[in-house]
Amino acid sequence: MNVSRKKGPLYLQIKNILKDRILHGVYPIQTNIPSEPQLEEEFQVSKITVRNAIKELVKDGYLETKSGKGTKVIRNTSISRLSKGKRFTEVLVEKGHIIQKRLLGAETIENAPETTLYKLFGEQCIRIERLYYLDNEPYIHYTHYLTMQRMEGIELTHLNAQSLYDLIEEQDITLEKFRDQFAVAKADSYVGERLNVQAGEALLKRSRYSYDEEGNIIEYSEGYYNTEMQQYIVNYDI
Repeated sequence: MNVSRKKGPLYLQIKNILKDRILHGVYPIQTNIPSEPQLEEEFQVSKITVRNAIKELVKDGYLETKSGKGTKVIRNTSISRLSKGKRFTEVLVEKGHIIQKRLLGAETIENAPETTLYKLFGEQCIRIERLYYLDNEPYIHYTHYLTMQRMEGIELTHLNAQSLYDLIEEQDITLEKFRDQFAVAKADSYVGERLNVQAGEALLKRSRYSYDEEGNIIEYSEGYYNTEMQQYIVNYDI
């Protein structure tokens, strides 16, 4: 895994990567993360850099360090701005599943007039395509569209290891409002191929609109879930 000083402090980059792995079940709760020497070798950084990243995660309540016993995951949920309920991925991780994601592409695209994207973002926007795996099987196909405004410094290649919303926050953008729409939609040949389902098969489609504190649209996304593998779950703590 590559980290670079051009992307900011190395220890914060490593912290975000490790946190993402914790939240997606790669490092399950009550198990140890890799040792410091293993992380030093993976990220090609110094011992102090790895230790600073771990200290941050200990401070945030994700990890616990004990002399001679390694560093253990003690929490695998985040404080989400999206709702008072738990995020879907957190529910799956708590049930013992592993969620992995792969960046399929990221680019700036031209929006044709009269299209939904043109009405939302104008002539251009950023398009990000990702595939999520549930226990090593393709499960969710997501396409995100981001406004070009206030995104000058965004590093799209970071999305291999970092949350999209963390990346947005790094641009000093605070997302204050979200609107989700759910529908049943038929898989086209492109989505079907990536999710290993037949074209025309019924999938759960989630469309999300994300807005900043001034009500400006920041993100629009479309996700297709193969609910034959796992139903969409929402747990609320009252």
